[in-house]
Amino acid sequence: MENPTTTDVIVDNELARFSDHRNELRTRHSQALAKLMDERADLYGVNALADLVSDSLRWSA
Repeated sequence: MENPTTTDVIVDNELARFSDHRNELRTRHSQALAKLMDERADLYGVNALADLVSDSLRWSA
């Protein structure tokens, strides 16, 4: 087994940082979508994915 090089460690750290950032954005967008769908009931049925995310968040709460 080889020892990781400095470059490998830097790449791993960057990938971890990008992954964390992506997860934060996903959470923030899901929360904003749920808030919008609560405020605007007329939006249900416009986008199936938005409906699914909103319903999923409601059921998981």
